[in-house]
Amino acid sequence: MTNGKAAALRRLPEEPVDRLVRPFTRFLRIEAAAGAVLLVCATAALILSNSPWSRAFLEIWEIRISLRVGSIDFGRSIREWINDGLMTLFFFLVALELKRELVLGELNKPRMAALSVAAALGGMVVPAGVYLLFRFGEVGAGGWGTVMATDTAFVLGCLALLGSRIPHSLRVFMLSMAVIDDLGAVVVVAIGYGGELNWVALALGALGIATVRALAILGVRSIPLFYLIGGAIWLAVDASGVHATITGVILGLLTPARRWVSDRRLYAILDRVIAHPYDPEPGSGDTKDRTSLQRAEIAARETLSPLERLEMGLHPWVGFVIMPSFALANAGESLSLSNFGDPIALAVFAGFILGKPIGVLSFTWIALRAGIATRPEDLAWGHLVGGAILAGIGFTMALFIASLAFGADLLAGAKLGIFVASIVAAITGTSVLYAVSHSRPRVEIG
Repeated sequence: MTNGKAAALRRLPEEPVDRLVRPFTRFLRIEAAAGAVLLVCATAALILSNSPWSRAFLEIWEIRISLRVGSIDFGRSIREWINDGLMTLFFFLVALELKRELVLGELNKPRMAALSVAAALGGMVVPAGVYLLFRFGEVGAGGWGTVMATDTAFVLGCLALLGSRIPHSLRVFMLSMAVIDDLGAVVVVAIGYGGELNWVALALGALGIATVRALAILGVRSIPLFYLIGGAIWLAVDASGVHATITGVILGLLTPARRWVSDRRLYAILDRVIAHPYDPEPGSGDTKDRTSLQRAEIAARETLSPLERLEMGLHPWVGFVIMPSFALANAGESLSLSNFGDPIALAVFAGFILGKPIGVLSFTWIALRAGIATRPEDLAWGHLVGGAILAGIGFTMALFIASLAFGADLLAGAKLGIFVASIVAAITGTSVLYAVSHSRPRVEIG
């Protein structure tokens, strides 16, 4: 028996499912850690904005940075560059995760996907309806989109606190639901909170998207080239009047999920490299061994699909740079709990605390009752109740939409409602899940 075979026998055999579980597990770990960093930054922003240094802290985010292309001025404040530019990468990552789940993960099973889709749909429609019950025909009625989305990082952070007490299927369900309603919310942003349409710019953006698709079909695999075209598309969409963050969603869903080089082909190419004798004085010419090494480098890279490579490379930046930057720029506000009676704050609070769990649970029940969805055996209704309450944590997306939907005179009330609702949802949802799972046997997380 060769040394290679002996070494292979000392390891557990790999199954196709390992290729699916590992990226998902890695995503959960980064997202949970990012949730902790996000909490620290949000707390820091609140403390600084209510301190003697509040004016200097808040003025930092209003510094204007201009980018001019011809007669079009893309100038905006630092806060707006974070919200419109960097958040596009956040939505790009969200779309990548959704596509991976649709192609390779749990959402590849139609009835399992239907459960998350139904929950996400209920978690968007009902909270918006509850908000409108409070504000229909009143000032701030247009802010209904604020209560639609769930904060993925904070929700997964709360689930991480419970460790192995909760089933893995709950994490899959919550992640899928949060990703879907995040995408739904950004579509609402693009349509409902955009400006007057510039059809020429919109046509240029559509042309750029068609170019990306054509290059992918032709087999072009240069990620820097796609980033360059993506940047041009962002500028065109931003100039069109549609909110530019929709660019991240579209490009993420267009990203190829199929790898170019199989494991078998990779091993064959690596065997070719190993077959070359060692040359202590290699030349600088175009030798066979150099060509084989270059081919091996490409093959090793292309055993991962563009979707996997982008997700692995971008996720830490989004989790530990972009999201904390967003929290620092947007969470700052001079707040007082004595102002909780503000009508906007109450409407936002009710949308998250009442609308989210009612919407998620009712639409889930309807989907199961109608037979269009299926529920994993280890996912009890108690888990769904706790998860539905946690879905009321809307921090990041809620702040994002609120900054677009409300003027300066109403934004403080909206932020107060978001903060209080997120804290109440986090504490209540985590407590419910702990109570439900306390008497159940622990399950291992893959």
